[in-house]
Amino acid sequence: MAYSFSDRLQAFRRTKTYDLCAAAPLIAWYLFGVAQTLSATAGEIVLIRLVIQTDVSVLPPSLVLSAISKICSFAFLASLVVMFTVRCPPTLYAKGFYPRFVALAGTWVGVGIVQLPPQQLSSLGASASILLIIAGTTFAACSVLALARSISIMPEARRLVTRGPYSLIRHPLYLGEMAAAAGLAMQYLMPWALVVLGLHWFFQLERMRNEERVLVEAFPEYKGYMAQTARLLPGIY
Repeated sequence: MAYSFSDRLQAFRRTKTYDLCAAAPLIAWYLFGVAQTLSATAGEIVLIRLVIQTDVSVLPPSLVLSAISKICSFAFLASLVVMFTVRCPPTLYAKGFYPRFVALAGTWVGVGIVQLPPQQLSSLGASASILLIIAGTTFAACSVLALARSISIMPEARRLVTRGPYSLIRHPLYLGEMAAAAGLAMQYLMPWALVVLGLHWFFQLERMRNEERVLVEAFPEYKGYMAQTARLLPGIY
């Protein structure tokens, strides 16, 4: 039986080789982030050790929180590298330009915040910002570990995950990312930072809707799961 080029391409798209090639740019980007974060974390840990060895009473809490924040970011990025490398090929994916555009925008728009000039915060404001980043990044990292080989940027169905944070809400990874972005925006508090944050949140909410459409089609039991869990905030949304 002869197969057309389109048939062969569709078959290739379902292979692990294709999926790994598709994820290669993301893996490279996250590896770069791992290297950058590791370097920055090591520098702060060395500084903390020096302060402790001289006079621990002058150790700034903000420095400790900053180091913890970078450690959480390192763990998050490292988990992304591993899971994107070993993930399963998709069984179903969204068609059309808009779902893909939304997925990419939701992933990268938030990066625009760090292009703005940082603002001077009070010690309380700086601590609140870092704590929100730590909480969001930690929750996102736990969600990545729960997703494991089902992780994706695009709205795709790989395997249905309802364990860990996903037993509480349907999109814990996005909630963690949105919280971390809010904490980051606090450090650049200005109208443009709020605009970028608002766009980031908008695209994340659209990603959730697009993913749910794919998952409902791929997994009939997903409707029952939706009925038992909130999309983002239990009892609210």
